[in-house]
Amino acid sequence: MSCILHIETSADFVSVALSERGAVLTDERTDKPMRAAIDAAPMAERMMSFADSHAIPLDAIAVSCGPGSYTGLRIGVSLAKGLAYARNLKLVAIPTLELLCVPVLLGPELPEDALLCPMLDARRMEVYAAVYDRALKIQRQVQPDIITEESYAEFMGRPFYFFGPGAEKCRPILEPRGAHFLADIHPEARWMMPLAEMRLMREQTEDVAYFEPFYLKEANAKKPTGI
Repeated sequence: MSCILHIETSADFVSVALSERGAVLTDERTDKPMRAAIDAAPMAERMMSFADSHAIPLDAIAVSCGPGSYTGLRIGVSLAKGLAYARNLKLVAIPTLELLCVPVLLGPELPEDALLCPMLDARRMEVYAAVYDRALKIQRQVQPDIITEESYAEFMGRPFYFFGPGAEKCRPILEPRGAHFLADIHPEARWMMPLAEMRLMREQTEDVAYFEPFYLKEANAKKPTGI
């Protein structure tokens, strides 16, 4: 197991955590939205000081890589890359929608054939969403969706769970069709640990010099709206 600094800036609230040997040692989360530029670096510095003061050598930096807030992702990824480069650490990218699934999978047990649909809010009735099974195997890739009564029709025959910052506004349209909604699920650094550990074990790390978050690439190619 490794010691990992986790940075999450993809949504409204910034959070940072430090984990070692598969357990979260300490974490922080802002209580005010849209403060990535102000809070992310000092929070990361406090986590690193904690590791240094306890003689815990850092092995990697994990960062939420989108989709998400354009500004938030730029700040979080730039910070993660700078710290990784300065300390010669590995860089691990965690997809934000996959991150949202972690507290759901660690909560009350779901049906074996359950499908998970994490959502991030865009404007009007638009969201960014993906569909996973309980093993986090992708069933439909991340894409921007305009929610209508026909959305996700191909998945509605199975237990289907929606959650995340974009889910609540979809409830009036999708819940009457048998969809389940889970409240208060947000991307947080403390949930990154199992995903980061797995990627490190599989040596799925990023090139510190050239890595960019998902949203920055897609913004140029598809020009998605919102978030």
